Amino acid sequence: MTDLKAKLDAHVLDKNTDVGLFSHADPLQVASKFNDPIIALICALFAYGNAKLIVKFLNSLDFSLLDESENEIRKFYKTHKYRFENPTDVAEIFITLSRLKKDFDMEQILKQGFDKNGLMIEAINALIAKIYSLNSYKSDGYEFFFGRVFDKKPTSPYKRYNMFLRWMVRDTDIDLGLFRSLPKSELLMPLDVHTHRVSLNLGLCARKSYDFNAVLDLTNNLKNFDPLDPIKYDFALYRIGQGKELENF
Repeated sequence: MTDLKAKLDAHVLDKNTDVGLFSHADPLQVASKFNDPIIALICALFAYGNAKLIVKFLNSLDFSLLDESENEIRKFYKTHKYRFENPTDVAEIFITLSRLKKDFDMEQILKQGFDKNGLMIEAINALIAKIYSLNSYKSDGYEFFFGRVFDKKPTSPYKRYNMFLRWMVRDTDIDLGLFRSLPKSELLMPLDVHTHRVSLNLGLCARKSYDFNAVLDLTNNLKNFDPLDPIKYDFALYRIGQGKELENF
């Protein structure tokens, strides 16, 4: 494990850089232009599918509309669609997040959820619950975008929310560090198919099912490498999988 840690640390130094970030399409490229939590949340939650298409779609959005009237939002978003979200879904997503931006402090919502029992997944659950309270609109695309709250325990990996929190809470290298009240030591791995496969191959994760328990397994193992900042390894593991670099280990 000592040898593996050294190799991963080297990849972190190489990949958690501006050069590493911009070497391939990534939604953080768009979020980093604005340094705004609501815009970052939009970038993170649209981050499913092909990375180039994600970035192309994000660059087509007018984020200034978050500060405009809901009629202006509806007028603009009549043709924008992305995979599961049709133009009405996109308009309603912007309306919901415009309400969140104008009337609430997202970091405070997350902190209140986290403070229940010191778990970042509870912060995510609190944010999702607040989001659904802001708009009665419902559709499959809208609900896929925002995800769903859990009752007793999570099963979903909540990859896009965990990635958003990585951007917001980590305050070094490529991440934005806009939320200072949440501890980066308690962040959870934004597990996707790349990082899951790589982690299984490297022995960092034993759980073969792609679910929340796999997130906990991998996160806890990475805490052995860096208990204060375990999720610094996320971007490097993702790029290792994306670039098919496993043969280097």
